[in-house]
Amino acid sequence: MKRSDKKRNIRGRKNKRLERAIHGVFLLLGLVTVGCVLLISVYLIISGIPAIREIGLIDFLFGKTWASTAEDPQFGILPFILTSVYGTAGAILIGVPIGFFTAVYLAKVAPARIKSVASSAVSLLAGIPSVVYGLVGMLVLVPAIRNIFNVADGASLLAAIVVLSVMILPSIIKVSLTALEAVPKEYEEASLALGATPVETYFRVSVPAARSGIAASVVLGVGRAIGEAMAVMMVSGNVANMPSLFQSVRFLTTAVAGEMSYAAEGLQRQALFSIALVLFLFIMLINAALNFLLKRKKEG
Repeated sequence: MKRSDKKRNIRGRKNKRLERAIHGVFLLLGLVTVGCVLLISVYLIISGIPAIREIGLIDFLFGKTWASTAEDPQFGILPFILTSVYGTAGAILIGVPIGFFTAVYLAKVAPARIKSVASSAVSLLAGIPSVVYGLVGMLVLVPAIRNIFNVADGASLLAAIVVLSVMILPSIIKVSLTALEAVPKEYEEASLALGATPVETYFRVSVPAARSGIAASVVLGVGRAIGEAMAVMMVSGNVANMPSLFQSVRFLTTAVAGEMSYAAEGLQRQALFSIALVLFLFIMLINAALNFLLKRKKEG
């Protein structure tokens, strides 16, 4: 065997060992991620089930009164559930169209200079801490809502929806922009060659081709909207009312964050873990439903 062949074989064996090592590292990291999710799930179940068993599943999920520190405590979280649903839905209805059309404009229409500036602004928006969003909302948005709509207090569900809409924009824009830029140019050139206008090409060729990435951006936006606590707490009023657009409300996340610091050992603290369990299951169901719809569309 020639010396060059020996060197080639040695190099091939080294490459295979390196590939196996990298594969093992990636497998280990994946198992660690899965393990963390399982540990969180088990911990929330163990911590949250006792309170649900003591309060009663129906009274806990559909009770309209939350008075955890009263002499006769009540632990109904229906206002929190509905507020989280309405707040997330409102943020998605406002944020997704704005983020989607912004991504299409930046990816397909905007000049290079405008695209560069706008992309930098979006990245900056993504890096702003949530407490800063809440502070700006509390000092600017809440008084504006109070003055414009002539209500007693601007800290309301509407303020929370507006803040969440702004907070989910970076995730939607950046992921959708990446997906649209990854669409092969040949698709658009073929569409234009067949006589389609640029706008028709963007929305009938490029957007469907980037559908999975755009859907992933929506999933990220939903997760950000549901899981946000600090900013929402600062602009929503954090009062356990049934949801109303101009009334102070409390979300599932803010219910846990607001009371966990002073919750005494016992049923109150266990009930907060039960709220966290409901929130965790809520997010998992939404992600599972969105993934199911995406797979169904791909198969169709």
